[in-house]
Amino acid sequence: MNPALIRREPILNRQQTITASRLVVHADSCALAAEALNQVGEVWPDARSVFVGLAGCLLDRELLTWQAPDNILLEIPAPALAAPAMLEFANELANSGVPLCLTGYAPGMALPAGLSFRFLLADAAQGRLRDAPGVALATGLADLSGFKDATDSGYDGASGWFFLHGRKPADKLNPSHAQIVRVLNLVRRNAEVKDIEAALKQDITLSYKLLRYINSAGFGLSCEIESFRHAVAILGFDKLNKWLSLLLVTASKDPAAPALMQTSVARGRFMEVLGKDYFDKSALDNLFITGAFSLLDVLLGTRIEAVLQEMHLPETVVDALLRRQGVYAPLLELALACEEGSTVDLAQKATALGIPVAKLNHAQIEALTFADSLQFG
Repeated sequence: MNPALIRREPILNRQQTITASRLVVHADSCALAAEALNQVGEVWPDARSVFVGLAGCLLDRELLTWQAPDNILLEIPAPALAAPAMLEFANELANSGVPLCLTGYAPGMALPAGLSFRFLLADAAQGRLRDAPGVALATGLADLSGFKDATDSGYDGASGWFFLHGRKPADKLNPSHAQIVRVLNLVRRNAEVKDIEAALKQDITLSYKLLRYINSAGFGLSCEIESFRHAVAILGFDKLNKWLSLLLVTASKDPAAPALMQTSVARGRFMEVLGKDYFDKSALDNLFITGAFSLLDVLLGTRIEAVLQEMHLPETVVDALLRRQGVYAPLLELALACEEGSTVDLAQKATALGIPVAKLNHAQIEALTFADSLQFG
């Protein structure tokens, strides 16, 4: 039997804010799915609710060997409820306090008496929803235009990566983003601390955001950093590059910016975690920056070439971002495959890099939990 592979995607509300995460476990059996979920328990994302569904096997009592966290919602496929055994199991889960989400819902579908669902997942191609017996979330959306159509048609939000698509980039970096690039370049050149502080003070929110990220749970420092000068003393310039890159990633004013920010940072953390087996420690921060900057064109509404030509980044980072070439490119391609594309393609990419599925699952969930810890919004 093949090991169970976990796919993840965010769930967004009408305001394009991430309100939950969704994990779909592709497994040959519920026992294998439970094993995979138990293996990521130590890095489980507990900042939001997590929808958990299965693909490739039917839900059964073998899943109960999973030591499920408190923040889950378990997905029940609508067609499976036609089987008496599944209906009985769904009622048992509901009676034991497990919140349920119905997948494969269709407008007008009659639900079993006495069984309620907090959320409903439905393919948006089915058209307008009316009087849905739960919070209705659209699936199968291609881009932001599709999301608008879905919410106009009665959906309360959507699950998927649609928010990555449907924006037209500009050719020039706007002034507020350019200021952050100047700060990054000063740090990369190991400029005088007073000069960097002066640049940060031109936008007071930059210093605030930088210190907030450094002092977040994700960074794991034992003391609180109180100023940029203090950060330099504790971390050094090289380590600060990683955290200053977050200022650029989080500079967007787009309504969907928090979702984009989380995606960017999760990509960076994913590459950093898996890169430990392939690169020296000195390269890990640049791996993080590669992943985090891979959405700069979407985040800043600017062509990636326009951003990078203003920055002094290592050639390995530029090669991966602009040309999908070089030593960082395979991990970046793997990070992208985790979000979109087929499960078969994702598994093949991991195998080509010698990454076991269990390690791939762990890195994905660890990256998601890390991104959640920074509390974008």
